[in-house]
Amino acid sequence: MATSAIPKSSSASSAELEIECVENQTTPATPWKPSRREYLIMITLAMVSFIVALDATILVPVLPDLASSLHGTSTQAFWAGTSYLLTSAVFQPFIGALSDAFGRRGALFSSLTLFTVGTIICARADSFAILLLGRSAQGIGGGGIISLTSIIFCDIVPLRQRPKFFAAVLASWAVGTVTGPVVGGACIDQLNWRWAFYINLPFCAVGLIMVPVYVKLKAVQQRSLLQKFKSVDWIGGVLFIGSMTALLMGLSWAGVQYSWSSVQTIVPIVVGAVGLAILFAWERWTKLPFLRASLFYNASAIMAFYCALVSGFIMFTALYYVPFYFLSVRGTSATQAGINIIAVTSILVPGSIIVSVLTTRLGRFRWAIWGGWAIVLLSCGLLIRLDKDTLTYEWALYFAVFGLGNGMCLTSVNFGIQAISSVEDAGAAASMYSFVRSLGMSIGVAISGTIFQNAMTSKLRSHNLSSSIAHNSEAFVATLKTLKHDDPLRIGAIEAYVHGFRWVFSTMAIAAGSALVASAFIRKFSMDKRLQSMYTARELVAVREERVEREGK
Repeated sequence: MATSAIPKSSSASSAELEIECVENQTTPATPWKPSRREYLIMITLAMVSFIVALDATILVPVLPDLASSLHGTSTQAFWAGTSYLLTSAVFQPFIGALSDAFGRRGALFSSLTLFTVGTIICARADSFAILLLGRSAQGIGGGGIISLTSIIFCDIVPLRQRPKFFAAVLASWAVGTVTGPVVGGACIDQLNWRWAFYINLPFCAVGLIMVPVYVKLKAVQQRSLLQKFKSVDWIGGVLFIGSMTALLMGLSWAGVQYSWSSVQTIVPIVVGAVGLAILFAWERWTKLPFLRASLFYNASAIMAFYCALVSGFIMFTALYYVPFYFLSVRGTSATQAGINIIAVTSILVPGSIIVSVLTTRLGRFRWAIWGGWAIVLLSCGLLIRLDKDTLTYEWALYFAVFGLGNGMCLTSVNFGIQAISSVEDAGAAASMYSFVRSLGMSIGVAISGTIFQNAMTSKLRSHNLSSSIAHNSEAFVATLKTLKHDDPLRIGAIEAYVHGFRWVFSTMAIAAGSALVASAFIRKFSMDKRLQSMYTARELVAVREERVEREGK
C-alpha cells in the first residue's frame, strides 16, 4: 500500500533523518506552521483536485445526448461513467506504492499527463469503444491524482493541523463538483457534448505547469534506482489490479448487461475472488507488501473504512441520479439540471470546512461522523419522496440536508481513519481511504444501475409499455420531451422513472443506516501524532536541526 514507513536503520544518520513533529494539545512547544513551499504544494494539489472533481460530474447531464450522438444504448452510457470509476479505484493503491519508490512529483505529473491524454481521446471519440478507452485512461490518471493528494498532505502536514489545511482541497473539489453539471449542461445546450471534455484541457495545461514547478519533495532516505525497483511489490500490484478489475467488471455487468446467473457475470467474479485470495496469500509471504494488514488491526479501523465505502457509494450515486431525475421526470434542460444540483454541493462546502476547522481545534472526530451519518440517513429518506410534482423549496431543502450530512462525513471519516492508524501507516491509510471510497463509487453506480433498470422495467410492464425504455433510459429522455403531456406513453414512462429513482434512494437510505450503526463502534483516538514520512518539503538539514532543538528542550 502507499507510503511505506521509513525503513528502520541502526545508523545514527538514518535516525536523524526521520521527520517528527509532536503536537501536544495543552503544551504545544513547537507549533507547526507551513513554509512557503508547503503552501505552494497545497495550492497545486487544490488545483489538480478541481480538475478531477469537474470531470467527475460534468458528464452527468451530457450522457443522454452523448448516447444519442454515438448511437449508444443505456448500458453503454452506463459504462461511460463506470469505466472511469473502475479504473480510478483499482489503480489508486499501486500508484501510491510507485510514488513511495520513485517520488511524489513524478507520480503526480504522470497521473495528470495520462488524465490529459484520456481527455483528448474522449473529446475526439467517434464511437463508444474509443470513448471508453479515453474514460479508462482518465480514470487511471484521476485515481492517481486523488490518492497522491491525500498522501502528499500526510507527507507535509501533521495530523492535528491536517483537516484545517485540507479544507482548501475539499473546497476546490466541491467547486469542481458544483460547476461540473452546470458546465456540462451549458455545453449541451449551447455547443455539443465534446466540449464537456475540451473544457478540461486549459485546466490540465495549468496543472502540468504547476506540478513540476511547485511539488518539490525530497526523499528522506536516498536510494539507488535498483533499490527503488526492488522496493516495489510488482507481483502484488499486478494481482491486485487484475483481480479487482475482474471482480468489479462482473459486478457491474450483473443485472445490467447480463443476468446474475450468466457465464459473463459469474466467470469474472470467480476469477476476481480467486485472484484476491492468491493476493492475500502473497502479501503475507512477501517481505515488502503494498497492502498492509495493519490498517485493519481493530474494529474501529474496519468500521471507519466501511463508512468510507458507503460514503463513496451514496455520494456518487446521488450525483449521477439527481441530475437524471431533473432531466427525465422534471423535463428540465441540461443546464438547469446542473444548476439545481447546486443545492447539494453549496451546503457540502461549508459543512466540510466547518468540520475541518472544528476537528483541528477540538482534536476529536467521532462527533462529526455520528452527526453526519444521522443527517445523511434523514436526507436519503427525504429523497424517496421526490416525484414529478415535488415543489421547488421541497427538493432544494432535501438536497441541502443531503449536502450537509455528506460534507460532515467526507471530512470526519477521512481524518478519523488517519487518527486510528499508526504514525507509520498514515500515508497508507490516506491512500486506502481514497481507494475504498472510490471502490464505493464504482460499486454504487453498478448496483444502483441494476436496481434502477429493474424497478423501471417492472413499472413499465405494469403499464403494458416496452421494457426497452428502461434499457435505453438515458437516450429515451430526448423522446420523452417530444411527447404531449397527456400522452399515455409519457405518463407511464415518467411513473416508471419515478419508481426507479425511489428504489435507488431507498437503497441509499439502507446503506446510510448501516454506516450509522457501524460508526457507533468507532472508539476514541488521539489526533496529536508526530509527522513521519518518506518525503519532505523542507531542507533535510533544517529538519535535523529542528529535531535536535526539540530533543534539547
